[in-house]
Amino acid sequence: MAIPKIYTDETAARKHLEALLWAEGPICPHCGVVNEATELKGKSTRPGVWKCRPCQKPFSVTVGTVFERSKIPLHQWVWAVDMYTASKKGFSAHQLHRTIKVTYKTAWFMAHRIRTAMGDVADAPMGGEGGQVQADETYYGNTSKRSKSYRKGLKRKSVVVALVDPANGEARAFHMVDGAGANVVREILVTNADRKATLVSDESSLYTKVGREFAAHQTVLHAGREYVNKDGFTTNNVENFFGTFKRGMRGVYHFCGEQHLQRYLNEFSFRYSNRSGLGVSDALRAERALKSIAGKRLTYRRPH
Repeated sequence: MAIPKIYTDETAARKHLEALLWAEGPICPHCGVVNEATELKGKSTRPGVWKCRPCQKPFSVTVGTVFERSKIPLHQWVWAVDMYTASKKGFSAHQLHRTIKVTYKTAWFMAHRIRTAMGDVADAPMGGEGGQVQADETYYGNTSKRSKSYRKGLKRKSVVVALVDPANGEARAFHMVDGAGANVVREILVTNADRKATLVSDESSLYTKVGREFAAHQTVLHAGREYVNKDGFTTNNVENFFGTFKRGMRGVYHFCGEQHLQRYLNEFSFRYSNRSGLGVSDALRAERALKSIAGKRLTYRRPH
């Protein structure tokens, strides 16, 4: 099977990106005017540079995106995005550097830029009237006792809270930097879930009080080996998300610094919310990731 030209040719990759980001014509990142620009075609001008007629400033499709000012050919960026969106449990920076022939440092930084692009959270609240939102928390950290960085006990591990809407398959996950206290969990829930929805959780006291703010609060008693309660509610969807996340972190990435954990959660949330089980193809998933590169910057001097 032939490799798509957008992965091997920079001009094809640029035109592909322009078609995705500029569906209604070139958008000036300086003044925001749409379709009021002229492509510069002089011998001394690199391909893909446009000049805005109203503000007279030059720009390209990568300005204002995570690809801006990168010396890496654009087709390698597009290929890398495809690999990260198509791999269910992740794609390591070592594998990326071997595949596209860049240094490991470059591949590591590319991976974090791509995760940054995957970090958009929809404005619409999850669940909706008559719907439900499953909530659960887990603990992530080094579990190998042979490692010098091994941390014993849940209090020494990073706390992650995830929400899943089983109706549309959307997942949102959050690294709780200050721990998962009831007030912190409440803030996540009321910010991301519709209060007209039913909150579904386990028997943890973290959800007892905030559950009263929703249309209903259904509890699944895991301590009693209950996986579906008497009313037919379960937390299996959010637990499946955590299962995929942990298998990927252990089997592909092996280690993640706490300061980078939220980006990895963004990556797994994006793929889970755009998985093939929801009818999203690999190509569509990659296109959605590329559309979300705008308005974000990540530099070597801002690693956190």
